[in-house]
Amino acid sequence: MYRDGPLRVLIADDEKPARRDIRRMLGSIGGVEVVGEAADGPETVELIREIRPDLVLLDIQMPGLDGFQVLGKLEGAGPMPSVVFITAYDEHALRAFEISAVDYILKPVDEKRLARAIEGVRRMRNGIEERPGIEELLEKAGILSGRIALRNGESLVMVDTDDILYATVSQGEVTVVTRDCEGSANCRSLDELQRELPGERFMRVHRSYIANLRQVHEITPRFSGSYRLRMGGSEGPVIPVSRAQAKKLRRRLKW
Repeated sequence: MYRDGPLRVLIADDEKPARRDIRRMLGSIGGVEVVGEAADGPETVELIREIRPDLVLLDIQMPGLDGFQVLGKLEGAGPMPSVVFITAYDEHALRAFEISAVDYILKPVDEKRLARAIEGVRRMRNGIEERPGIEELLEKAGILSGRIALRNGESLVMVDTDDILYATVSQGEVTVVTRDCEGSANCRSLDELQRELPGERFMRVHRSYIANLRQVHEITPRFSGSYRLRMGGSEGPVIPVSRAQAKKLRRRLKW
């Protein structure tokens, strides 16, 4: 069951028309009480500390402090509200995930999309479901199509699937390699990753490798019917092709 009472929401956006539209949508959704509005970063910090809302609908680009700086000012200041970013910019989604945002909505805001976010917050706050993983968050935001997220050190990097050279697995960790970077995919196996990639472009060429067929630069025969693929260019990395997969690859690349 949900916690008693409406979800107490603070709207933080420097544009008055945007705050007005969000307030109107929340009125139609129901089960929500707008407990305040903020027009800049410092005011947002002050109101969060004063009102202690359940949820902040937070713009990123605001005067004084941006949305991330707002949350930084509140670290260690007691229980944090749930945060849903509402912004015109999709490039901040990974950083939003890293600081535990529960959703990320792109402007112009669609009422049904906002309603789903509100319902998700309710369910998380009442222990009915967990915070979404990064792929789910990006998919909700409409950002994931044609891209995947890779962990590279302490950062998350978005890469276009077109730019992937190959993926490999070792000791249970799936690594994706592009021309410019490599990182760990949030997958438990190559089979799981392959389901996320366009089948017409990617092929399992070895039990431990998936290749982007559009990035194959050179094919070199080895022994016993196996091959090597040079990926991405004349100086690119080399990956193996198993004998079992060589015939399938030959048909796919028509050589």
